[in-house]
Amino acid sequence: MNERFLQLSGLSRDDLVGLIEDEAKNWLAHDGLWFQAVERAHGLDAAIKADGEAWRSFTVVEAKRIMARHGIAVGGGIPALVKALSLRMYAFLNKQDTIEQSENRAVFRMFDCRVQSARKRKGLADFPCKPVGLVEYEWFAKAIDPRIETRCIHCPPDKHPDDVWCAWEFTASSE
Repeated sequence: MNERFLQLSGLSRDDLVGLIEDEAKNWLAHDGLWFQAVERAHGLDAAIKADGEAWRSFTVVEAKRIMARHGIAVGGGIPALVKALSLRMYAFLNKQDTIEQSENRAVFRMFDCRVQSARKRKGLADFPCKPVGLVEYEWFAKAIDPRIETRCIHCPPDKHPDDVWCAWEFTASSE
């Protein structure tokens, strides 16, 4: 075991939870700074395109690591997806829930998105994250179970309720 892991083994539960929260914030800060650098150099459309390509790969890596760590089998359907969504890095930063869950369908909602909330505090318009969200959620869901289909209910730049930034519907065939 390396020295870093030995340091972690001596931390309290509260300190470990704080460390996870800090690391999640650092990850999101890096993602945002990377995006802004690409946007400054190449424009918003190019940054969104590059971000989508990065998420296409990252979201599959994240799904596979969550599945391996938590014993989630490929092909576990909607129950497996709902469990995996609750274990994503975003889950440590954003307020989210899953409603209307059944064996073949779930609706996932994001109530508080750190990115969108920060923009709102600064008086900026909603960030148009739907193109990236379509890639992110579809590929995450497919990594969990290739039978799962993803549909965006709403996501900026779409109009959305004041208390929900985005909502996604996941359905799985029973085959």
